[in-house]
Amino acid sequence: MTAISRRRTTAVGVAAAVALGVIAVPAHARGDRGAPPSLPRVPASVETPSLFDDEAGGNANADDPAIWRDAEDPDRSLVIATAKEGGLRVYDLDGRQVQSLPAPPPPREGDAPGRFNNVDLITGLRFPDGPHDVAVVSDRGRDQLRVYRIDARRTGAPLVDVTDESAAPLVFSTGPDEVAGQRTAYGLAAYTDRRSGRSFAVTSRRHETALALAELLPTAQGKVGYRTVRTTSLPAAFRLPDGRTWTPCGEPGELPQVEGMVIDPATGDLYAGQEDVGIWKLDADLRSPARLIEKVRSFGVPGTWNQQTEECDAGADPGYGGRHLSADVEGLTIWRDPEHPRRGGYLLASSQGDDTFAVFDRERGDRYVRGFRVTAGGGAAAPDGSQECDGAAATSAPLGRRFPHGLLVVQDGANTARTTGPDGEARTDTDFKFVDLGRLRRTVGL
Repeated sequence: MTAISRRRTTAVGVAAAVALGVIAVPAHARGDRGAPPSLPRVPASVETPSLFDDEAGGNANADDPAIWRDAEDPDRSLVIATAKEGGLRVYDLDGRQVQSLPAPPPPREGDAPGRFNNVDLITGLRFPDGPHDVAVVSDRGRDQLRVYRIDARRTGAPLVDVTDESAAPLVFSTGPDEVAGQRTAYGLAAYTDRRSGRSFAVTSRRHETALALAELLPTAQGKVGYRTVRTTSLPAAFRLPDGRTWTPCGEPGELPQVEGMVIDPATGDLYAGQEDVGIWKLDADLRSPARLIEKVRSFGVPGTWNQQTEECDAGADPGYGGRHLSADVEGLTIWRDPEHPRRGGYLLASSQGDDTFAVFDRERGDRYVRGFRVTAGGGAAAPDGSQECDGAAATSAPLGRRFPHGLLVVQDGANTARTTGPDGEARTDTDFKFVDLGRLRRTVGL
């Protein structure tokens, strides 16, 4: 049988799979229908240094970026990105590393070390001494949030850890023993509520469908703690039009998780990508019902977990999926049209399963408009493209001479290997690609 997707989700038991009529089918009939044969190709213009997920590389693995704009000097703007166990990396607009911050060590012997998964920014977090921009990070290894103040005057080390350790509780776990299971803080999106001026972070839980809303709490000492305000959960099972119930297939005991998320602070809309399901839309305060606005192609495809291959064996596609996203749906980001800044702009989503990106028009009910690929630039020394993309971030604000029309940053999960290990094997190589947003807009036709 064929694997249902390149990532793992939640198991459908063997008996249930038989009841659902699981059979071996070719790839073109099992959820890959509608995969675009040809899409506009937008070259990357900058790439960051390679990160290597091995001991020699500090177990660093590129994941999620955020773009910080220096309002006083846009040429000095920064890209702040997670490297999982490798902590945080800070890059300038030429892709050069400015700063590396380690993830925290294990709290006890035998515990997991810090593992930074996703990052987002709060502009003007209200401290007692005035507003400061901060980066908020989900620490998957320790089930916490960490907060870093951004100070552009510190040119060699612009980020400073201001996490209040006395007020940084576990986000989802009840104690360190539960943290060891690593069903911990995973995806993250942050925003400031326009009415109250209070700032929040929404996090998702690894291998679960839960979302948590945490309020960020600056202290008089210049630190930041947080408290959980409320939680909610997205569905793990879905009623199909033919009356059957479908659960995305994956490793036993793992539910269909959310990672990619983005919040529009102007509207309070939260978009959450449930990896093997699709994109949900709900209020960022987690009070509203969630609406599934776009499904992945394999939505509704039954499957069984194969212990030998550690993949899902797919059944026949009943035809209930979407047309534009190939699981996993990953990095989500909002791009506002600079000519119409008050409009909703576009939602961009990483379609990880086919190495493409989908664009949805928020002014037209989040309708799909176009897709594109991030490809290699011209010339032997040019960056390669982006494959298996996890995180993405965009801004249409001008970023100085380098990116006067804005910037899109995407993770590359399969960077072209440039080095080998001691035995001559290729090392796992990831990085981030920078795409000129003006060129993307012209190429894609937006």
